[in-house]
Amino acid sequence: MAASTEQDERTEPKSTPPRASVARGRIAGAISVFGELLITAGLILGLFVAYSLWWTNVLADHEAGKQGEDVRHGWDSGGPGARDIKDGIGFLHVPAMKNGEVLVRKGTDTKGLNAGVAGYYTDPVKAALPWDKQGNFSLAAHRDGHGAKFHNIDKLRNGDSVVFETKDTWYVYKVYAALPETSKYNVKVLDPVPKESGKAKPGRYITLTTCTPVFTSKYRYVVWGELERTEKVDSKRTPPPELR
Repeated sequence: MAASTEQDERTEPKSTPPRASVARGRIAGAISVFGELLITAGLILGLFVAYSLWWTNVLADHEAGKQGEDVRHGWDSGGPGARDIKDGIGFLHVPAMKNGEVLVRKGTDTKGLNAGVAGYYTDPVKAALPWDKQGNFSLAAHRDGHGAKFHNIDKLRNGDSVVFETKDTWYVYKVYAALPETSKYNVKVLDPVPKESGKAKPGRYITLTTCTPVFTSKYRYVVWGELERTEKVDSKRTPPPELR
C-alpha cells in the first residue's frame, strides 16, 4: 500500500493556475494602475488650470488695486502726476467689456502685464499717448489669467465707448473696427495710422490687442477706436455720460 501511494503522488500533477488566468490578472492590474495615474494627472491638470485662470486673477487684481491706489493718491495729494508713479499713466474704462477700471502702465512685457494691468507699446511700434496731437495709443492686456483685463474684447461693437482717464482729462474714444484674428507678428495694426482698420489719414486712435482664441496665444484679436472728444476732470471726478 505504501508503494502504491508514493506512485500516485508522483504521477498526480500539481494544481497550478492556468497561464491565461494569470495573464488576465496582470492586465487587469496594469489597467487599474494606469487608470489611477490618469485620474491623478487629471486632478493635477485641473488644479493647474484653476491656478492659471482663477488664482492668478486674484493675485493680479490685488496687485493692480494697490498700484491703482498709489496713482490716485498721487493725483489727490497734489504729488507727482500719474506719469511719475510706477509708469502708471491713467485708467482705461470699457463698459462693454465689464472689466472695471484698468490701470495702464508703460510696456507690454509679460512680467508687467501679469500684474493685472494693460500696457502701452514701446516696441516694436512705439505708441502715441492720448495727449499727443496725433498717433495710435496702442495697448495690450491678457485675455485669460493674470487679471484677464481684455477677456471680453469680443463683446466690443462699432460705436461702443472706450474711455481713458488721466489726472486732468477724460479721453472718449469710439470703436469703429475690429480684427478678430491676425498673426501675432502683424505689427502693422499698431501703426500711427492703422491702415488695416480702414484709416488713411493721421488722427488720434486707440488700439486694444490681446491673444485669441481663448486659452491660447496663437493669434491676436484687435479692436480700433478713434478719439471723439475730451472732457476736463472736475473737482468731483464726475465721469462722462458713457460711464454713468
